[in-house]
Amino acid sequence: MGSGKNKSSAARKARIEEMRRAERARERRTRALTIGASAVIVAGLVVGGVVLVNSQSDDSGKSTSGKSGDTGHFVTGKDGVRTWSGTLARTHVTDKVSYPMHPPVGGNHNPVWLNCNGDVYTKPVPEVNAVHSLEHGAVWVTYTSKAKKADVDALAAKVKKTPYSLMSPYENQAAPLLLSAWGHQVTVKSASDPEVNKFFATYVQGRQTPEPGASCTGGVMK
Repeated sequence: MGSGKNKSSAARKARIEEMRRAERARERRTRALTIGASAVIVAGLVVGGVVLVNSQSDDSGKSTSGKSGDTGHFVTGKDGVRTWSGTLARTHVTDKVSYPMHPPVGGNHNPVWLNCNGDVYTKPVPEVNAVHSLEHGAVWVTYTSKAKKADVDALAAKVKKTPYSLMSPYENQAAPLLLSAWGHQVTVKSASDPEVNKFFATYVQGRQTPEPGASCTGGVMK
């Protein structure tokens, strides 16, 4: 029986590593395409003039600038977990985004994720980077100044031991302690609330993850 578990664990690790390699390859291709597209635009300026290129640039920014791309609302389950019912966009954008929920559980986000390998941040972090971390399967623990220090410390200790998790202060939320994953969010009463372990077990690299196995390191540290 032990041998079976070891094989299963090894297979899972191998699958995650393969996904990470695929993600890195995809990012390299994206960068190459971006460089190629930039070269084409420069050539267009020389050959076709500035007017056409400016028009294309204006059109490309209209649909996503400042918008999350999200539609829908939260639906609360019997266990208290709120699930986003609707569309969560996944376009990479470089400007700020206005999200319909706080903290956000998905939507358009920055191309670079926030480091989420058990990272605990003591200052607010950029939402647009944290959302990218959720896309990679991370759980984001947030707290307000009303949270008890003992609870904050205990949750920080848990996050530090948990790959694919992160923690930061976040004042603009409805409760002192919240846990968020891609498309899901729950309020917890304290660090000892049974929902804490349940949420981590369900949503750290859970089925909701759009990009399972994608990296939680090598991103932004704020």
